Amino acid sequence: MASGSPALVAPLVAPLVAPRANVLETVARIVELGGGLHRRDAVGAMRARFEARTGAFAPEDAWFEERSRAFWDDAVTRERFGRAVATELAPGQRAWLGPLERAHRGLFRVEVETAGRKLVDVWSGAEVLPTIVDEGSAAELDASSGQLVDARVVGAEDPLVLALLPGAVFHPRHATPAIEPVLAAARAKDLSTDDTLDALLRMERSLRALSRVKAAYAYRPEALAPPDAHGAASLPVRRAAKGPT
Repeated sequence: MASGSPALVAPLVAPLVAPRANVLETVARIVELGGGLHRRDAVGAMRARFEARTGAFAPEDAWFEERSRAFWDDAVTRERFGRAVATELAPGQRAWLGPLERAHRGLFRVEVETAGRKLVDVWSGAEVLPTIVDEGSAAELDASSGQLVDARVVGAEDPLVLALLPGAVFHPRHATPAIEPVLAAARAKDLSTDDTLDALLRMERSLRALSRVKAAYAYRPEALAPPDAHGAASLPVRRAAKGPT
């Protein structure tokens, strides 16, 4: 972990009480267990909550795989789904449940240093040097210059582990200037991290769904408002020109 980020140390890094398994393998095992038919209703309810907060996604969407990974990140952290399958995890895997539930979620800018990739959270100011990153995420991070990344980092000590979970969402590069005033508005409203980053995910989903529009059309401070009861984000409606009658 980089120096100058004491606020991140206490909630993120904690000792484990059992020899730990690989954290990414633990997450993969929890996701695998979530695929059981007897857990379909519980997983469906979690996904419905996730979509209500961040926007809907379906198999035909180009962003389905990315959003599915983000959903499972949310499930093993905020939703604490690991507790529901704890009896089917090995002791070393169960040792990760607490750290996963304390994972740090941030909106990161990637900086490459001699010591490795540094993630700078533009929302909280925390700085992290991950020690574990899966291959796919590593390639995306290396190509993410100018982008902001919604991601979660989970940590433990002795030895120090800081792992980037595999469900990161990369906001488009051309949206970065539009995101800055959104963050300023969120701070002025005293919004939580989850409320702010969930709203940005709704904006990102809206931008993908709209054709030929500028990022500032989707990424707006007004769109920080919670979605309505149907999960619809607050976006202006472009009316088609009136045709001949």
